[in-house]
Amino acid sequence: MSPFSWAVLLPGAAAFAASGWFARRLWRTPALAVRMLDLPNERSLHRAPVPRTGGIALWGGLIAAAGVALVAGMPVISGWAWLAVAATVVAVVSFLDDQGGVPTRYRLIAHLAAALVLISGGADWSLLELPGLAWQLPDALALPLTVLFVVWMINLYNFMDGMDGFAAGMAVFGFGALAVLGAGGGDAAFALGNAAIAAAAGGFLLSNFPPARIFLGDLGSATLGLLAAAMSLIGSQRGLFPLWVAWLAFSPFIVDATWTLIRRLVRGERIWTAHRSHHYQRLVLAGWSQRETVLRSYLLMAACGATAVAARDMSQRDQWWLLAGWSCIYFLIGLKTRLVERGAAARL
Repeated sequence: MSPFSWAVLLPGAAAFAASGWFARRLWRTPALAVRMLDLPNERSLHRAPVPRTGGIALWGGLIAAAGVALVAGMPVISGWAWLAVAATVVAVVSFLDDQGGVPTRYRLIAHLAAALVLISGGADWSLLELPGLAWQLPDALALPLTVLFVVWMINLYNFMDGMDGFAAGMAVFGFGALAVLGAGGGDAAFALGNAAIAAAAGGFLLSNFPPARIFLGDLGSATLGLLAAAMSLIGSQRGLFPLWVAWLAFSPFIVDATWTLIRRLVRGERIWTAHRSHHYQRLVLAGWSQRETVLRSYLLMAACGATAVAARDMSQRDQWWLLAGWSCIYFLIGLKTRLVERGAAARL
């Protein structure tokens, strides 16, 4: 096996093993979760309290991967330090939120600070790209767009973390796709980082697959959202793929969360209140089991990841056809969700 392969696999194996071990220890030790229980509420799908300490397991996996990489002298991206600081800022406020709740304004301040840290480290949205088209954004526009993108990714990942195995599964497929794109572009450091994140999520998923025995909590979901935004920006800046390819890889979350937000705004709903309006929630409420819903979602995530990897080497015409095709698929998913709901209502 080549040194490049070892550079990706060793930290990934450490991340998977450590995350899986921590997750099992956390849910098997109830005393650790007394202050961090996810109680059923108006936006949840579970019926009994579940420990939301999974973010600790995720961080355990990421730290293990970083330790292996540093000890082995493996390649790292120069901006890793900035990314670590941004992730830590988000992690601290999210951990406190898991323990007892942090006012929204303080969470938002932390998310804004994390976005500014990433920008200080050189990760910004400076180029607007579509197949065959590219516009250099002026600094006055690039800065607010980057902040908006990072903050939205942090929060949408949290919004979408409402079903067993869902957010961890998206991390496995989304970051897995970015890792393949990094490897294909000859960037070992980028591939290593994303493979480690995917592996850490995979180790946690062993205890989170329905019926879940442990949840990510805000610590886990917000960290994954921050990392998804950062890796998308970093990969785009390093020329590994245009930004829209990363969006395609994470589109099952981006499309659902963004469409649901717009839908609620149009209806005049209070968007800051808890709800169960996402497609996956509506399907479960209409009668699908969480296992059935998440397994079908995995097929969607795998297809998005595979086409994101393939998109980089497609012709411009084929890239446009790909985007058009996915637009139709998401339209059909929305239509299917409504039909399932109507069928459930007709049976009542």
